[in-house]
Amino acid sequence: MDVLIHLFVGLHIIGIAALLGGFLTQMKAMGHGTARFVPGMLHGALTMLVTGAILVGLNQADDQHVNNIKIGIKLALLVVILGLVYVKRDEETVDKNQFALVGGLTMVNIFIAVLWT
Repeated sequence: MDVLIHLFVGLHIIGIAALLGGFLTQMKAMGHGTARFVPGMLHGALTMLVTGAILVGLNQADDQHVNNIKIGIKLALLVVILGLVYVKRDEETVDKNQFALVGGLTMVNIFIAVLWT
């Protein structure tokens, strides 16, 4: 079970890397007001959602403690991120504030995962 959990943790990290990487590559464009949500950001957020749900299930099946409040907050942030990225994915440019919100919420999600023990 540990190998399976570690596999999905790795996939979860790949998802967050795609989401944050897409944001970081558009930072210069955000300064010019031409930033857009790239497809990798949507795929990364969806990967995070699926692998996160699987990780919760695997950890509960392995009788490990799952902090439901932490998971609920992370899920709520991810739903907001997914909603913004999905709705605005086809637009040529995205409002600077909305784009910054996605990047900020992504970083908050990372810090919650790492620091909340």
